[in-house]
Amino acid sequence: MNDADSPGFRRTADEAARLGHPSYLWRVGQERRLALVASWARLEGARILDVGCGVGMYTEHFHRFSPHVTGAEVDLGAARAARAHIPGIVLAPAEALPFAAGSFDVVFSHEVIEHVNDDRAAAQEMLRVTARGGRIVLFAPNRLYPFETHGHYWRGRYHFGNTPLINWLPDSLRNRLAPHVRAYTGPGLRGLFGEQAVRLVHHSVVYPGFDNVVATRPTLGQVLRRVLYTLEHTALQMFGLSHFIVFERL
Repeated sequence: MNDADSPGFRRTADEAARLGHPSYLWRVGQERRLALVASWARLEGARILDVGCGVGMYTEHFHRFSPHVTGAEVDLGAARAARAHIPGIVLAPAEALPFAAGSFDVVFSHEVIEHVNDDRAAAQEMLRVTARGGRIVLFAPNRLYPFETHGHYWRGRYHFGNTPLINWLPDSLRNRLAPHVRAYTGPGLRGLFGEQAVRLVHHSVVYPGFDNVVATRPTLGQVLRRVLYTLEHTALQMFGLSHFIVFERL
């Protein structure tokens, strides 16, 4: 997806590398992920925080469940775009959330923690602002997915797009090609919260829905989607696109 899909909001290539592209369009893939969140966290009437909300796609749709929704975003341009149509957007990094301890029943972060300066500090902040019994729900890139979806650097230049096999390289090589973004193993992601007062409720890996392929080549896209969603129920789940992980605050 490119910035033309988001009228009024643009990111340079360097910004896209550092911050990623937020979700600009709400399609089947996003709806499926929202349904996953709703199946593992009680959203009705809840105090919900969307950490790294981008232009507010998920923030807006959380309003289906509750009026008590807040979005936090570090990028001023994205925050302004979100504020144009959604209330409750604050400008703040994930590592320093401007909220009192225990302020939220659900803390959600969608493909954000891989971009923050300090992922462990961001995890600690998510825990701090979660109420006892509340849930932290994360989507984050899977190190075993065969493609790096955030592009790569080569000879000092950033190249946007999917790059095969980068994440399968040793850290020393992988981090030279993709220094701008992290990808997580399951233990690595869980370890961000491992010494904190949380209980692991659920951890799975999800495959992409290929919404772009479905839009342009419906038959092929539907076949790909059915096959990959089936793999989520097999041992091959481990090669999926994103971790989906849920913690409960003790």
